[in-house]
Amino acid sequence: MAGNLELLNSVLAQARSENRAALVGYLPAGFPTVDGGVQAMIAMLDGGCDIVEVGLPHSDPVLDGPVIQTADDIALRGGVKIVDVIRTVREVHTATGAPVLCMTYWNPVDRYGVERFAADLAEAGGAGCILPDLPVEESEVWRKAAEQHGLATVFVVAPSSRDERLAKITEAGSGFVYAASLMGVTGTRESVGREAQDLVARTRATPAAQRGLPVCVGLGVSNPEQAAEVARFADGVIVGSAFVKRLLEADGDPAAGVAGVRALAGQLAEGVRKRD
Repeated sequence: MAGNLELLNSVLAQARSENRAALVGYLPAGFPTVDGGVQAMIAMLDGGCDIVEVGLPHSDPVLDGPVIQTADDIALRGGVKIVDVIRTVREVHTATGAPVLCMTYWNPVDRYGVERFAADLAEAGGAGCILPDLPVEESEVWRKAAEQHGLATVFVVAPSSRDERLAKITEAGSGFVYAASLMGVTGTRESVGREAQDLVARTRATPAAQRGLPVCVGLGVSNPEQAAEVARFADGVIVGSAFVKRLLEADGDPAAGVAGVRALAGQLAEGVRKRD
């Protein structure tokens, strides 16, 4: 079964045709439980998210801040495995028909087997992978497997990336480019900052982006005002820590957590429509 790269492209194009940014939500698989995570992700999409990222929990993440690390720890203590991540992708996509990406560090994919991981993700209906620590120079094996199985390869760019580096990364990527809004790790912040807008402008100047590769911004977006700010200059707004916080604040009440996530998705969805 082929993956859903074309579905991802279609959803991003639809958002652009509506003169708005796409809303991308993130949660790690297995948090607060595997079933609870599935229900929360479905609620995110029901509430207004266009796309969901399913995180593969990692014991030593390099990009994730303390909120997501807490969720990863809970998932890992619960025994989450790659098979649970794949199951999460399958169940969320089957229930909603939405594009579902996997966000993972490279080591688990390498250990699982690159071809096996790509095949299993595609079979589950996945749209692709976000790979924050995979250097583009070392990505050929993954990119070949992803292309074969109809999956996106989403690379991360940062404010420190030089223009020639941005061009190389965007040329190798597909689906969209994940623009980290600032140097550092994920987490909610008071302001997204000027760095994000400058990074998007430089990324959009690359040949691949000028041919239509969307640029989505993550790290630090936590409320409708910030979502609106980013939506004015980006193709997509990525939100993770704020959704995780809603589940953590539910303090073990699954219904309250799902309701909180759905409500936040609705508020953020209104934000990404306020481009004027």
